[in-house]
Amino acid sequence: MTVLDRFRLDGKRLFITGGSRGLGREMALAIAEAGADVVLVGRDANSLEQTAGDIRHLGREAITITGDIGNPEQCESLCRQALDDAGPFDILINNVGGRRISTPVAEQSLDDWQSILDLNLTSTFLCTRIIGAAMIERAAGGRIINLASINALVATRNIGGRSYETSKAAVIQFTRSVAADWAPHGITANVIAPGGFMTEPNQRWAKENPEVIHTFEQQVPMGCFGQPEDLGPLAVYLASDASRYMTGATLVIDGGYTLW
Repeated sequence: MTVLDRFRLDGKRLFITGGSRGLGREMALAIAEAGADVVLVGRDANSLEQTAGDIRHLGREAITITGDIGNPEQCESLCRQALDDAGPFDILINNVGGRRISTPVAEQSLDDWQSILDLNLTSTFLCTRIIGAAMIERAAGGRIINLASINALVATRNIGGRSYETSKAAVIQFTRSVAADWAPHGITANVIAPGGFMTEPNQRWAKENPEVIHTFEQQVPMGCFGQPEDLGPLAVYLASDASRYMTGATLVIDGGYTLW
């Protein structure tokens, strides 16, 4: 087996939340290009089908499931539906998440706080519990990739919604704990912590809060934001046998933003 062979994902199946747009789309396409079939979950049926079509053009199977992973009841139901209809899964990517609000802590309601924790943290827990439990039962190992953020490590300047920082930090520690628990089952769990990437949500933030986005970009040592496709190769690495001995790690991809 060559080095490049270890990155192949032929015969594998991926379950990815928020896989139709932005970072999720690019990770799904990269993993499909490496040989895996993909189940995409998201709220927008049209974008799901567009990404599924692009995956099929790569010669891989793509199945779409429409629903709101940020709603705990729907999340649990969607995971069980996916297992029944399209399982088993070798790779799980918990990609759904976002800040969504910019309310200062002193003004943030409990409902808003809980909704962001459900979106970023509870969804990660539920998908890991359900899809991961099936991996344990199958006894064939597995790969779990959770998306956090550099805001799990540092706070973004001049913006509210600190439920985002809090929930993403919790994702890292949850992942580390699962990695320790499930290593004997041959299941690895790792975190990708992206910095600034001009996804659709960040494009909206740029229009609504241009000074925040401009300041952020100026503080990136590499001088620019990342492109969503930059995450594809990293996702393939973590999903493949190339990362067999890596678990519980947090891989920061931010152009150097957190260096200073």
